[in-house]
Amino acid sequence: MEYINKVEMKGRVGTVRNNVVNGSHVANFSLITDIMYKTKDGTPVSEATWFNVAAWEGKDVQMLEKIEKGAIVHVWGRLRSSRFEGQDGTEKQVYELLATRLRVLKEDEE
Repeated sequence: MEYINKVEMKGRVGTVRNNVVNGSHVANFSLITDIMYKTKDGTPVSEATWFNVAAWEGKDVQMLEKIEKGAIVHVWGRLRSSRFEGQDGTEKQVYELLATRLRVLKEDEE
């Protein structure tokens, strides 16, 4: 049986950190997605969610220098979880989207 770990997101970039690791360019950034819906009584609701993204420059991940706060990006990849001990001593778990394909969009492509 084959298991699938595949994610596709489009949203706006928050904070960005660009680095070079072992000669490869990597961008770590936050991405906010937003969904609009109406409750049963017709009240509009906006639900925003933040995600962490890691993008290593390669064949389908290029132009990382164009990723800046407020940019709209379309990202394909997989989720990875990691655990660590927080400053308060409790164990924490975070999920990160590892980009396998990335495209920086123009405002009119949104």
